[in-house]
Amino acid sequence: MPGLALLGLCALLGLGAGAPLCLSRQLRMRGDYVLGGLFPLGLAEETGLRDRTQPNTTACTRFSSLGLLWALAGKMAVEEINRGSTLLPGRLLGYDFFDTCSDSVVAMKPSLMFMAEAGGRDVAARCDYAQYQPRMLAVIGPHSSQLALVTGKLFGFFLMPQVSYGASMDRLSDREAFPSFFRTVPSDRVQATAMVELLHTLRWNWVAALGSDEEYGRQGLSLFSSLASTRGICIAHEGLVPLPGAAGRDLDAVQELLHQLNQSSVQVVVLFSSPEAARTLFSHSIHCRLSPKVWVASEAWLTSDLVMTLPGMAQVGTVLGFLQRGAPMPDFSSYVQTRLALAADPAFCASLEEQQPGLEEHVVGPRCPQCDHTSLDKVSTGLPHHQTFAAYAAVYSVAQALHNTLLCNASGCPTREPVQPWQVRGCGVSCAGPACLLHRRGWGSGPRAAGLAPPTAAHAQQLLAKMYNMSFRVRGLTLRFDASGNVDLDYDLKLWVWRDPTPELRTVGSFDGHLRLQRSQMRWHTPSNMVRGTGQLRTEVCPAWGRGRGRQPSGALVLRPRQVPVSQCSRSCEDGQVRRVKGFHSCCYDCVSCTAGSYRRSADDLVCTQCERDQWSPDRSARCFPRRPKFLAWGEPATLLLLVLLGLALGLALAALGLFVQHRDSPLVQASGGSRACFGLACLGLVGLSALLYPGRPRPAQCLAQQPLLHLPLAGCLSTLALQAAEVFVESELPPSWADRLRGHLRGPRAWLAVLLAVLVEAALCAWSLGAFPPQVVTDWQVLPTEVLVHCRMHSWVGFGLPHSANAVLASLCFLGTFLVHGRPGRYNGARGLTFAALAYFIPWLSFVPLFANVHVAYQPAVQMGISLLCALGILATFHLPKCYVLLWRPESNTPEVFLGGVPGDARGGGGSGGGQETEQKPVTRDLAAPPH
Repeated sequence: MPGLALLGLCALLGLGAGAPLCLSRQLRMRGDYVLGGLFPLGLAEETGLRDRTQPNTTACTRFSSLGLLWALAGKMAVEEINRGSTLLPGRLLGYDFFDTCSDSVVAMKPSLMFMAEAGGRDVAARCDYAQYQPRMLAVIGPHSSQLALVTGKLFGFFLMPQVSYGASMDRLSDREAFPSFFRTVPSDRVQATAMVELLHTLRWNWVAALGSDEEYGRQGLSLFSSLASTRGICIAHEGLVPLPGAAGRDLDAVQELLHQLNQSSVQVVVLFSSPEAARTLFSHSIHCRLSPKVWVASEAWLTSDLVMTLPGMAQVGTVLGFLQRGAPMPDFSSYVQTRLALAADPAFCASLEEQQPGLEEHVVGPRCPQCDHTSLDKVSTGLPHHQTFAAYAAVYSVAQALHNTLLCNASGCPTREPVQPWQVRGCGVSCAGPACLLHRRGWGSGPRAAGLAPPTAAHAQQLLAKMYNMSFRVRGLTLRFDASGNVDLDYDLKLWVWRDPTPELRTVGSFDGHLRLQRSQMRWHTPSNMVRGTGQLRTEVCPAWGRGRGRQPSGALVLRPRQVPVSQCSRSCEDGQVRRVKGFHSCCYDCVSCTAGSYRRSADDLVCTQCERDQWSPDRSARCFPRRPKFLAWGEPATLLLLVLLGLALGLALAALGLFVQHRDSPLVQASGGSRACFGLACLGLVGLSALLYPGRPRPAQCLAQQPLLHLPLAGCLSTLALQAAEVFVESELPPSWADRLRGHLRGPRAWLAVLLAVLVEAALCAWSLGAFPPQVVTDWQVLPTEVLVHCRMHSWVGFGLPHSANAVLASLCFLGTFLVHGRPGRYNGARGLTFAALAYFIPWLSFVPLFANVHVAYQPAVQMGISLLCALGILATFHLPKCYVLLWRPESNTPEVFLGGVPGDARGGGGSGGGQETEQKPVTRDLAAPPH
């Protein structure tokens, strides 16, 4: 409220009539320790500086309101420190602020004035500056990185502390080149990192990068390009923007660059530029009617009046960039109003003239003539900007270092010795740190000629050394200079929201090492998101392009919330697709689908990643799935069907065995082999039970037992059939004398020895096969696409065929012994059943070979199980079941005449092996031996 009262007083005094202010005379104040200040209070015209033919004074005709606010922020900090009793109690801090005109030529004169010897205006030329006492204790500024490169070398030679409030170039962190440079803003590396994070978050990987054609722009562009490449962001176009007053060839290059941007698919442009070069670029882009883009601004021009007040800026598109946050300064606006009000007070201005006669103005000229003709309206646009905090904090950093140097406390500052900017106290052999590093290199005693010994001022106070790694508090915010002289501050992401006459800065995000966006606050000023008001249509032609861009509406532009603009060379690949780069840019690619067994691990993959051995994936997959083990499970439909066959075979075998045991003394059973027939039925039951070894997860013992438990019972069954076939052949085809002699050998204990011999031979073949070619449990990862096959692998067909050879010989003897035998009328034809039993063995196992070789390996266990059961069922159906039919439903046929060839009442056991003596009946024997005719 005091500021408003003063403004009312100014109105009564006639300020509104245009009376000049004395604001420029408030930029200097005496004190015990004086701070120099370099602020861009004015701006030079584009012509003049480069047309100089002699080193005379250059006038700055334009006014920078933001530069004045920075100077007032520094002034406000000094006044607060002097009023307070915390930092410098009993000491007075002074300041002397000058205009740099944003040009190194203008900035050099006040810089030399700062280095003038105390009490004079001359910079003495000496061989040793150890005892040299300059007018200024430290320098605040400049704001521009380009100027800081020049002044930093000068002040670094004298080791005068310099604290910049805006020079962010990363090169200034080099302690070798700039040993006394500090800044209250982060390095451009942090800002470039935030820019890259913003592009990556919004999926803008196809951008243009431009920089101003000077040190700040070139280094910022190089830094951004290197960081962007590490995050997969491609720079489609890269170029330098000339400064104002550049030659015509450079301007043609700018127009050609704009033409490339207009013709390409790039929608985002990163501009690392000084305000002057940015104004040049946008002037040409507006003239050439460049299609609206998204401009990612560096902090140097984001809040610059040069750019924000450029006519037609609303046509360039969306502008957003990062601005350091700092601490809030709610009272700064009131302070500015108060300073402007006091500057309009004639009495106050007269007191300034009396107390502070302007001696330096005779050398450097008027400090800021434009400041005396400003108003609150002209400077109000920069009041909300947090950048004024950096200048405010820069003064506090020097005051904190001076506080530490003078050993100040609540009661005062006891040290009364003079303080020189560069001196370091107590650098001995035990000294450490950056200050002593300078001392050992010959800088700790002040700049001197080579070979000169350092001074012996044992009590010289240190200021520069106190600033290294120093922490200080400003407005409740703790800041700390790191080893490179930088501070760590968070950034706010600012968006230009168009308001007449200049845009308003809206906070839409923050960056503190991690980017956070407020997407609901973002508005995109792009062609698809603009609604134009009424206005005339006009045609613009850019001379460098040589053709018109068509009719462009010139009405007002209104923002509407729409989707985020897309700036990509190629569309984003879908899940399960990887990029196949084409050309020189990694962002231009074709999408290739991952095949089965591979997947896309991340969105940045260029090749598909193969799944692990125990995993699988379908086509175009973004992940792998675990493989399930595959084997002939008990619950599968094929297994259930085979189990039904097994139950049928086992049930029939047991039923037939029961019938045969019940009627073991009947002629039919005796003619079928008697007890050998029962043994054969038991073996068929075991053949069926051996099929139970195939379902379930295979195990080593199970794999080893499959073949022996199948072939040994089968050999026992076939051996009984072979003996039965031999009896039929002997009785039917040999003379009676031979038949009687051989019949005794085919019955009784000798027949069982033949069965045992057949089983032993089969056991030997199985043992040799298992020893030479042992089956193993194999886990096959390649056969099935989505499962892992677990099965018993057969190593050799030889090992598989050897156990079958003995059984095949038995079945062949059975077949050959009965194939040509002719049955006699009135007698049961036993040869026919044996012939079909042999065929029931051969047909399944002969068909097994091609079937097993061609069926998928996952179904081979089911094939083996099915063939075994079919073989057992075939033998049962062809040899045993017809006899069971006779026993059950044709008992009247179960007579010796039909099965044994005797007369009624004859109980001869022609086929028996019960061991009883057989009575010869020659007429029957002759009939059996007689020819079939």
